[in-house]
Order: sequence, then C-alpha cells, then structure tokens
Amino acid sequence: MTAGRTVTVLVADDQTVVREGIVMLLRLMPGLDVVGAAADGDEAVRLVAEKDPDVVLMDLRMPRCDGIEATRRIRAEHPRTQVVVLTTFDDDEWLFPALRAGARGYLTKDAGEREILRAVEDVLAGDAGLSPKVQRRLVERLSQAPAKPAAGPGAALPDPLPDGLTAREAEVLALVAQGLSNAEIAAELYVSQATVKTHINNLFAKTGVRDRAQAVGYAFRKGIGGTSGQATER
Repeated sequence: MTAGRTVTVLVADDQTVVREGIVMLLRLMPGLDVVGAAADGDEAVRLVAEKDPDVVLMDLRMPRCDGIEATRRIRAEHPRTQVVVLTTFDDDEWLFPALRAGARGYLTKDAGEREILRAVEDVLAGDAGLSPKVQRRLVERLSQAPAKPAAGPGAALPDPLPDGLTAREAEVLALVAQGLSNAEIAAELYVSQATVKTHINNLFAKTGVRDRAQAVGYAFRKGIGGTSGQATER
C-alpha cells in the first residue's frame, strides 16, 4: 500500500451480512486495517470523527442519513479522510450526486479485491478511484452533454474564470475536455506543443487536478468547454 504503511479503513453499509462480509474481505487484504463499521450515514460520520480513518468505503442507500449526505459531511468536516463509494447502483441518480458530494472513488459491489485495493491507493494518491464500468458511464454522460461553443480565441467562457485561470488556460482546458491531444490543441490554437504543456501544467496546479480525467470532470462542473462526439482516451 501507500509508502508501505497500513491504511485505516471504515466501512458503512446498512445490511449486516454485507457489512460484515466486506469487513472480513478487507481484513484479508495486505496493508489495510479496518477500524470500524457503521450501519448508516450518521454513525459513519460519528466514527470518522472518532477513528480518523484514511478511507471510508461508503454504501449509498442507507436509513436516517444516506451515503451521499454522509459523504458531504465527512468531506466538509474531515477533509483528510477520502471516500470510496461501494454500492449496487451505478446509474446517474446516485453516481453524479456522490461525486459532487466529494467521493473520490466509486465502485460497484461486484468489485474484486484487486479493484478495491487499487481504488484505495488511487484516492490516497489524489487520483480518482473509479471502476471501469463507472468510467464508461461518466464518459457516456459527458459525451451526451449539449455541445458548447468550441474553444479557441473569442470562445464563450465563464466570467469570472474560476481559480485564477487565464483565458488561454481556460481555452486549453476546454479542448482537453473535448478529448483533444496536446498536438491537436497546439494545432487548434496555433501554438507549440511545449506551450500547450505549460498551460496544462499551470491549469492543473491552479485547479488542483492531477490528470486529464480529473480535468474533464472539473471542466464539466465549471461549465468550461464541452464534448464533441465520443470522448477518447489520450
């Protein structure tokens, strides 16, 4: 696991058999230490305050306080603790609200040991821990969003721009969100690839994203750019 240290994990699920099964599975995984288990969102928030875990594996549909509200409260009150959703549901009704609430990972309950470990490692490294199924759903949703004016000189951009972005950095971000490579962005804006890379490094630093996938999500949330056809991995 991360830097060879033990990662502390809290499990939140309202179904006793499922919760105990997840705990048993996690205790067999190297580098993980289960420090608590909660039966609903309120108990999860309380245990996070008490146990200070590195990661919470969070179910979504729970009584009293569901996983989305619990995630929002945990991320607001205990920002060090990362949340990975582990749920049966991968549809838009749950996926996007959970990500907006602050979840950095999203797995369905058919995930195997390796996939869970990878998601935990990813969120602790600051990346997104999404299952392949959820990644496909996210790309489908972005590709179905209404097309916005193409980025470039004079393109419509939010005013003011968020997080201190310059107009050129926002244009580059919009093109990243449309799935363009650095070479394609350079051709679109009539600049060198080195200049594009500099703009990307600067906008990553300003927005706090770590990779192009996170940049796409950021652009989507802030209304910068859009998709044009089917998104592609670059």
